[in-house]
Amino acid sequence: MAILDGAAAAPRPEPDPDDVSWIEPPTCPKCGAPVRVYPTNYDRWVSLAMVELPAKDVPEPFRWRLTKLPARSSIAADIVAVRVRGVDPLPSEPVVPAHRMMCVPG
Repeated sequence: MAILDGAAAAPRPEPDPDDVSWIEPPTCPKCGAPVRVYPTNYDRWVSLAMVELPAKDVPEPFRWRLTKLPARSSIAADIVAVRVRGVDPLPSEPVVPAHRMMCVPG
């Protein structure tokens, strides 16, 4: 399932708590564009585009949403990427495309 979803990205490295330098987003090794790397709801990692697009502009296999996981408190503890499946979103509803849809090797 992860291979079909394109969820084969490497996990983000844990930042050093003593390092106060700016953390740049990771870049795609194929095209050099910045990507957002998020865990999926099935313990894999996926590279997502930096922008949201209307669902009508993103083919179904590439549609993702970012969802906050509730913690014991009312503050969300983490964010995971969830594939948009089952119910199609409205054409104007924003989704996050998988980076592989937008990757143009240089």
